[in-house]
Amino acid sequence: MSAAPSPSPELNKAMSEYRVHSRNLSHASENKIHDDDVARRFGFSGGLVAGVEVYAYMTHLPLTRWGIAWLERGTAECRFLKPVYDGKLVTVRATENASRLAISLESDEEPCATGAASLASDPGVLPVVPIAAAIPEPDDRPEANEVTLASGRQLSSRPLCLTPDQLEQYVADIGESDPVYTREHIVHPAFVLRLGNLVLKDNVKLGPWVHVGSSLRHCGLAHVGESLAAHAEVAANYERGGHRFVDLDVLIVAEEIRLVARLRHTAIYRLRQA
Repeated sequence: MSAAPSPSPELNKAMSEYRVHSRNLSHASENKIHDDDVARRFGFSGGLVAGVEVYAYMTHLPLTRWGIAWLERGTAECRFLKPVYDGKLVTVRATENASRLAISLESDEEPCATGAASLASDPGVLPVVPIAAAIPEPDDRPEANEVTLASGRQLSSRPLCLTPDQLEQYVADIGESDPVYTREHIVHPAFVLRLGNLVLKDNVKLGPWVHVGSSLRHCGLAHVGESLAAHAEVAANYERGGHRFVDLDVLIVAEEIRLVARLRHTAIYRLRQA
């Protein structure tokens, strides 16, 4: 499928701002940082809207700027500075300089996330798809620590696929107004980013934890119905400010053979107590 033409040679004023009401879609997830009571124990006002959903809001303007081409070979960065809470109005703004969008996200007039996006001329040199690493059964996962997430460890996620109904529900849940995902049966990039979380969750037991940022390069479209999996290598495990962080280098693969995206994914896997 050929890429859709860009709607204009540059991001115009009407395209430079996007507003949506945030939703905490992870209340019932295994990660209890999305639960109001648990999150308050760590000093937050309530359950956090997941970073992948915050990123989802940030993807609207790059998609507006470059269309499907950005989903095929675009790049993105996101860094989460402050929590976004359920039901709050979120405002995303973008400015373009030298074919690169600088993106900011505010909620309650507070800066909550920053990022950037661009469109590469091609997907670049694609790495070889790795052989899947062994995945423990859920009850057999070891505790997340400096040993089980040591640098160099190889991880894989369980394959999963998005159905048409699930995609339609997801784009509705995040308030995405662009019809390209359901019309073209394209997996939303936030779902691709979520696989960076899943490759962590599928391999170690985690307490409340926080996704703090990612960089991403699209290498091809992911379609509804395709089996998607993440293969990762632990790049670093370190302490900062009383939190314990992990950096993952992640490849997202469709149907076990085709590269969809490359990620550098960073999370606080062990939070300091408030």
